Amino acid sequence: MKTTSHTEQDMQGIKASGRDTRTAVLTRSIRANVPLRKTFVQAPKGAASRHGPLRDFVTGRDLRGLKAYLMIVAACSSGASGWSTRHDSAVWARMMDIQETATDQSARTGAWRTLRRLERRKLITCSRSGTSITVTLLREDGSGDPYDRPRGDTEENLFLQIPAAFWTKGYDESLDLPGLALLLVVVREKNWSSFPAEKAPDWYGWSADTHERGLKKLLALDLVERREHYTKAPLAPAGVTMAYQYQRTAIVRPRKPKKQAAAAAAPPTASTPAKSAASPSRRKG
Repeated sequence: MKTTSHTEQDMQGIKASGRDTRTAVLTRSIRANVPLRKTFVQAPKGAASRHGPLRDFVTGRDLRGLKAYLMIVAACSSGASGWSTRHDSAVWARMMDIQETATDQSARTGAWRTLRRLERRKLITCSRSGTSITVTLLREDGSGDPYDRPRGDTEENLFLQIPAAFWTKGYDESLDLPGLALLLVVVREKNWSSFPAEKAPDWYGWSADTHERGLKKLLALDLVERREHYTKAPLAPAGVTMAYQYQRTAIVRPRKPKKQAAAAAAPPTASTPAKSAASPSRRKG
């Protein structure tokens, strides 16, 4: 019986990509949206500093580390494996797209070094056994405290949500570091909020220039939309001042779980009749 073997070119055509790997991670975690405590982006009001752990990624120019961290949150936050996830170091490297510009061994080393940086920032713990790496999520505020799922019941437990489609459709691949940081800033706040660049050093810990470049990147990629907002200003020459307000576009808005979305779209049944536009009033006895 004659057998044939795949050529190296054939193998490259069927080999999993970084996006394939990230999609598989999200599928396994069974999450429509990834929750992330808002304290990762900015500390609550009244804190000694408003800067969150996100600042260190921006000032340290660590885009790879930030993307890896967000994927770890996506992989672990379902709690299916006790806030931990384990993969071969080659899978971690592919998840971070390191294999595209490095040899296999260099990519494995690069993945481990990235995870160790996250561990030094007290966002995860990681350990190796052979080529297998296990990562356990810690609390997003960088305190080193054990992770638990945010409930939104206190200021420290408020959270933002990133839809899984952000990764599965490849929007993450188009963002640079200022863009990704500002995306987290925008989704942290209510729709149509202002993000003045001059406040960025105090509020977030990076420069006004970085802040503006991030917002411009999001507009260019259609991940946010912008409008003008005018406020009465009696001492201004024109009597008004203008500031831009931003909100996320539909691409990065949280998705409803399939069951919930199906229930909302389903027509009323006999047991749950639809409310009429104007219900007749009851007759008095």
